Amino acid sequence: MFDKPQKSYTDLLGKTNRIVEGTTIKGDIISQADFRLDGELIGNFASKGKLVIGPAGSVIGDIICRNADIEGRFNGKIEVTEMLNVKSKAHITGEVTVGKLSVEPGAEFSASCIMKTPVKAIPKNNNEQQQAG
Repeated sequence: MFDKPQKSYTDLLGKTNRIVEGTTIKGDIISQADFRLDGELIGNFASKGKLVIGPAGSVIGDIICRNADIEGRFNGKIEVTEMLNVKSKAHITGEVTVGKLSVEPGAEFSASCIMKTPVKAIPKNNNEQQQAG
């Protein structure tokens, strides 16, 4: 009678999980929603949303997410399918794979970087279709 319908993960994407400064997590985090990290993560992170690493935040491990803003420290492999924003106080070391990359002046970016182009449907060439028929 008082049961609330459970919200889908798409409804959760507007909400943000938060790990505050002074908190250390050793292990992996898997989240469907957006995430803000002002503490320390020693482990891997995966999300279908956005990750924000605040100025006091740090991650040692691998990250997979849709979008990311990094203002703190990161060491490891990061794969961002859309946009990675590297703020001026950020320190990034490791391997970076992104769709789009923005690096502010002053950021420390010591990483190999691969920029992947978004996969789009390629229309077939009309000449090839006519020759085949």
